[in-house]
Amino acid sequence: MQQTLQTFAKTEKTNKNGFTVISNMPTKTSDLKFIDLFAGIGGTRLGFENACKKNSITPKCVFSSEIKPTAIKVYKSYFGDHQIHGDITQINTKNIPDFDFLLAGFPCQAFSSAGKRQGFLDTRGTLFFEVERILREKNPTGFILENVEGLVNHDKIDKSKKNGRTLETILGTLNNMGYITNYKILNTKNFGLAQNRKRIFIVGLKDKNINLDDFQKKKSALKDILENGLPTIESKLTKALLNYYNIEQLQGKAIKDKRGGKDNIHSWDIALKGKITDEQKNLLNALLKERRKKHWAEKKGIKWMDGMPLTVSEISTFFNSKNLINLLDDLVKKGYLKHEHPKELVSKTIANGNNVLVREYRQEKEKGYNIVAGKLSFEFSKILDSESIAPTLVATDLSKLAVTDNSGLRKLSITEAKRLFGFPDDFNIELNESDAFDLLGNTVAPPIIEAIQDRIIKELGFK
Repeated sequence: MQQTLQTFAKTEKTNKNGFTVISNMPTKTSDLKFIDLFAGIGGTRLGFENACKKNSITPKCVFSSEIKPTAIKVYKSYFGDHQIHGDITQINTKNIPDFDFLLAGFPCQAFSSAGKRQGFLDTRGTLFFEVERILREKNPTGFILENVEGLVNHDKIDKSKKNGRTLETILGTLNNMGYITNYKILNTKNFGLAQNRKRIFIVGLKDKNINLDDFQKKKSALKDILENGLPTIESKLTKALLNYYNIEQLQGKAIKDKRGGKDNIHSWDIALKGKITDEQKNLLNALLKERRKKHWAEKKGIKWMDGMPLTVSEISTFFNSKNLINLLDDLVKKGYLKHEHPKELVSKTIANGNNVLVREYRQEKEKGYNIVAGKLSFEFSKILDSESIAPTLVATDLSKLAVTDNSGLRKLSITEAKRLFGFPDDFNIELNESDAFDLLGNTVAPPIIEAIQDRIIKELGFK
């Protein structure tokens, strides 16, 4: 087995999977060569390099691959103007230099169709195959892989099993290549970041089992990363919110019309679409809850959908008003309600021959009144609580989140978003807000990778 750790003292032994491997005892002056696949803006690389430098090891990235132009621009800007290879599926393994560690936050979009059609019988057709291909041919010391939390239970047929078939296939593939593999779902909120973000991390070495439990917990709150005195938003929404609530009351509130709850503000609570009476507010709140009950679908003879239009006679069973029709029609006119037929999920065959489920109106059914709960033209859908942490941030969420700043409201800044993912302020992202948030919402948090790699380094026995 070829090893690229040039200064390691090597001994052969058998690992717990029964494979004969070369055990490496590196010196403090070793260079650690690695490759960075599906690199994004380099969150995995940054964490890996930070851990190496902290332990007086020189990390050397000998190959990186990414296809998104905006990500490549940011990656080059921070890590240096060196070549970044494109589509990894088009790269011959022989053209990849020898290395010690493989880093990859591999996408898994193909798993779903594989699971539904055949079960996840092997890794062909997925981008994990590229990771497998390179590991098999280059045979490095180890790897760190990252993916979404849902990978653990994906394609789970037997509910008594710990993992779904997709993850079991991945782990089996890695073990069969001679790696002692471990995985764990880790949350950024336990690594000093003010964000609740769970991801699965899979780690493997040739002759060591890396424990991914009991990392030292570090806590943070949103207020620790917020800037102060930035321009606030002056809009119809913000003016309405501040007209009905003081700035402290807005902390942690969601702005949406689809759900209820004490931490939710509806458009009718702040008269966003026009003033209405208290009776109409009570009617909207009652309809908001009632329309989700499944017995209405049974009565109408259709499959239940979450949020069903109800007729005047149906509404009158839970809301008593002599003026009910006028109240409802006025709410339709103002845009709080819509008058529509109920919908039902039906199977449709599309151009490529596949069947997809779509919602279609059942026009033979009587029209009813329903909350307008679709995509609203709000600048944001949630105001973060500065004393708490942010929810899991994805690209679409980042542009819809607000924070309080003195007596006003504004969106998160790019600097604040970087801090929520564990990037330093000098990590330049010279892009517009939309592109920056798109990249950050899909990145890997460096502090988790740093903690994992620090543990790997110690387990390998660097002196």
